[in-house]
Amino acid sequence: MNEINLQRSASRRVLDTVSKVIIGKDEIILRVFLAILARGHILLEDIPGVGKTTLAIAFSRALNLDYGRVQFNPDVLPSDVMGFSIFDKDTGRMEYTPGAVMCNIFLADELNRATSRAQSALLESMEEGQVTVDGVSRPIPQPFIVIATQNPVGAAGTQLLPDSQMDRFMVRLSIGYPKHDDELRILESKKGSNMLDLVETILGKNQLEQMQREVDKVYVDKAILNYIVTLVGKTRKHPGILLGGSPRATIALNSISKAVAYLQGRDYVIPKDIRPLFTDVLSHRLILRSEYENENEAAAEILNEIIGSVNAPGIK
Repeated sequence: MNEINLQRSASRRVLDTVSKVIIGKDEIILRVFLAILARGHILLEDIPGVGKTTLAIAFSRALNLDYGRVQFNPDVLPSDVMGFSIFDKDTGRMEYTPGAVMCNIFLADELNRATSRAQSALLESMEEGQVTVDGVSRPIPQPFIVIATQNPVGAAGTQLLPDSQMDRFMVRLSIGYPKHDDELRILESKKGSNMLDLVETILGKNQLEQMQREVDKVYVDKAILNYIVTLVGKTRKHPGILLGGSPRATIALNSISKAVAYLQGRDYVIPKDIRPLFTDVLSHRLILRSEYENENEAAAEILNEIIGSVNAPGIK
């Protein structure tokens, strides 16, 4: 996605300040910011120690957003996430105690180490922006973004996230190991200081929400919408795929494509805005046939094949 030419200075400054602590991963930083602008949740799947948690904290500081975190493990309860009611003897009423999810950026760290019961506590908040405790629904502060991390499937103590949960993430990304020179820069920049102190506050909540509203208004021609629907529809018919992309995937691809156009200073989407994010949006939603040994690599290959097989609409 290095062809994206950012034309909005505030966005450039956000990416620059986050890159001070996530060194050499400008592409990942950009993709995370695109998902935030498109009001989408982000799944970071990678080995421990590559900066997933630091990335989430850095964005919360750069955007001046309230930050909450739960380190998921088998002992975590839904009430730790959603909150709970407790009897107040002074008032004689049940009073709600907010859970960790009542924030703007919620880090669900190592989500796939939790029980299914604890994982399901996030479903309502990710889809509807609210939590329901004891029959009372309470809105979560806006903007609200979940950044979840998970260890690779098969790592000690992990279990697969359910399809309903995976489908709620707009994108799945992997930071990966740093290059040799970048790892040297990481060592040199440490020197006893907290690298997160380098992150400056660039935007406030109101400014971010204004940018999200501007992204919402980006125009998408009917021919582009048809192109998006055709691409996702191809995943439902491919012989190597048992379960293709859902309508939620179609909506996510459309939304993040508008964010790409927005950061390039356009108020309309072109096919070039869709292609770079197609794999990030679709790969984690697919269920492949059993003959594939490495599902992630196979999904990427199939999606590249699909996007190469569909003719993009012309631009007038």
